[in-house]
Amino acid sequence: MQKLKTLLMSTALVASVCCSAVHAQAVTPAANHAAATPDNAMMLTVFLKHDQSRPLSEIKAQLARQGFYETFPPAGVEVVSWNIMMGIGQVVTVRFPASRLAEVNLALENTAWGSYRTEFYPTYDFKPIALAEQSRARAAQ
Repeated sequence: MQKLKTLLMSTALVASVCCSAVHAQAVTPAANHAAATPDNAMMLTVFLKHDQSRPLSEIKAQLARQGFYETFPPAGVEVVSWNIMMGIGQVVTVRFPASRLAEVNLALENTAWGSYRTEFYPTYDFKPIALAEQSRARAAQ
């Protein structure tokens, strides 16, 4: 039973690596630097959760070896915010044309994995909507 489980996991890993390699070749990061517009823009919030079993110096060294700060965010991707969340790690929100999602994903997969566990959340700017709702509520009083 254990051998079958190991074989299935190995097969899944090989398939995943093959698909990633094909996908990585299909995405040409430098080819698509379209500007984000209201019609095509998306925002993505990324949680970069620190591996707390390792000292910060090790994490920084691995990020440097993997070229994290040279690669992420890709050129032309706007950083909306980049914050430290104590006890968690870093929270980065970026804005870019939706057509560049795979490129942003690959930049993180290739350079952040190993130092961070990642979580991704599509986001949008709610501040103008909230401010308008507050103004309407105050005007109604």
